Amino acid sequence: MQELAFRTLLYRYLFFGWLFRDASQGNRAERALAWHFNKARAHWLRTYMLRWIWCGVIFYGLGSVVELMLCAPALSALFYVPGVLSVPVNVVIVVLWIGLKTLPGPL
Repeated sequence: MQELAFRTLLYRYLFFGWLFRDASQGNRAERALAWHFNKARAHWLRTYMLRWIWCGVIFYGLGSVVELMLCAPALSALFYVPGVLSVPVNVVIVVLWIGLKTLPGPL
């Protein structure tokens, strides 16, 4: 088995696009097959959501520590910004998860 580079592992740990197939390409049967493939992997979205929640909490906590202990608000922004950016990522994940669970799929 081939070893993956660290950046590839980090990408796969944080982003889920590599798990799913494009359900907008191909003929009707291929789109339906891709949709069912994606629905079968929708349970992994919860794992990615939890990872992003924890990343946000950790970065926000580090920002708070840096701001309160070191009295460096400019330096704390380096931690607050990634912490806050985890919120829209989680919104996207929740919308995708709900869509895969409730929508009927391509016609």
